[in-house]
Amino acid sequence: MQAHELLSRIAHLSLQHGRARAASTAAVMVGLVVLLAVTRSARRPVVGAAAVAVPVTAVIGGAVWAAYRPLPNQIPLTGYIWIWLAVGILVFAAALLLRKPGVRRAGVIAVAAAAAAAAAVGQVNAEVGVFPTVGSLVGHRPPTSVQPVSFGDVPGFEDAVQSGTPLDSAWTRPVRTPGSGVVTEVEIPGTESGFAARPAVLYLPPAYLTSPRAVLPVLVMIAGQPGRPQDWFSSGRLGSTVDAYAARHDGLAPVVVVIDALGSQDANPLCLDSALGNAATYVARDVPAWIETSLQVSHDPAQWAIGGFSYGGTCSIQLAVNYPRIFPTFLDFLGQDEPSLGDHAGTVAATFGGDEHAFAAVNPADVLKTRQFPELTGVFVAGAADDEYRPQQQRMFAAARAAGLNVRYYELPGGHEGATWSAALEREMDWTGRQLGLTS
Repeated sequence: MQAHELLSRIAHLSLQHGRARAASTAAVMVGLVVLLAVTRSARRPVVGAAAVAVPVTAVIGGAVWAAYRPLPNQIPLTGYIWIWLAVGILVFAAALLLRKPGVRRAGVIAVAAAAAAAAAVGQVNAEVGVFPTVGSLVGHRPPTSVQPVSFGDVPGFEDAVQSGTPLDSAWTRPVRTPGSGVVTEVEIPGTESGFAARPAVLYLPPAYLTSPRAVLPVLVMIAGQPGRPQDWFSSGRLGSTVDAYAARHDGLAPVVVVIDALGSQDANPLCLDSALGNAATYVARDVPAWIETSLQVSHDPAQWAIGGFSYGGTCSIQLAVNYPRIFPTFLDFLGQDEPSLGDHAGTVAATFGGDEHAFAAVNPADVLKTRQFPELTGVFVAGAADDEYRPQQQRMFAAARAAGLNVRYYELPGGHEGATWSAALEREMDWTGRQLGLTS
């Protein structure tokens, strides 16, 4: 085994589970036995050390409470017992050293006390998880690993929450906050629309999984066509991208709900309410209603955004223009200049029976010609090598800017592919966090 591989394995050793906890318990016991063995009259200093450790532990508890208030106590009762034991060991060792033992005995006392106290502190760390691995002791954090869970295992509504704008200025991260977020699947019913959607995929950041919980913004995302919500987590790398953002911001990130706006792999309802189904009502009514009643998130529209790639990108500008009070922020990655089944006439025929006026009433390019939307903010991203969709994005950007939207446009290397839209999401996370009130 090469040296760097060995160091990597050591850095990833857990300090919270299994062998680590057993080893620290054994170290405490061995240290205590050694300390008791080096003195014949240990009863008095043991009792004294135990007594002195009580107020010291109380002071530590008060300091922790003061640092995190109004959050609840961050250290469980068993943690305070380990703190008391660590303090007691150090006081006991100090009492033994004050008796001026020989150099060899003093060395044994110092080493045994330091090892036992450190092991006891390690037990506290195992309970609160400040340093999850050996590497984290020196600042090394392993790559984030988003864990899949059942939606039934997601924590319910919390009475204690933290909120503010920007949220990071009011947020105090609880000690027991998980190191990474989770991904879960859930069915969002088409209660009003009647739209039969496949299960959505949710990313819940660490700040959602703790108590008190941060009141987080919402990012609704849509995949391409053909496609499914899971595409955002495979080719789009959404889980690792948003989790990395959360790691940089004390566990804060948007709650991301990747919905199905197709109905099946090859369906194409164009995010419209038309003969092809009520996809627009599903995305703009059913989805927000479910989120607000099922997830503890911000209800402020200023903290909601919609985004997607290809078909999902087209949907994002459609929904923003037609429902600006619900989705005032959008991310259009590699989208089209209008919803399309391949050609304009065929699309209008399939959706509205050939009624051009009905199509124009909801087609974003047409709506932008007749209304101003200074309240909308968004970004258009195209692939530099995407000769089909890049010109369409340029046209949509020009139309949006003419209608008063606060918009940006840029191109990334690549074509109409996952590498392009995943890079766009990674690049836009900081902007999205600022726009949705996470950071200043």
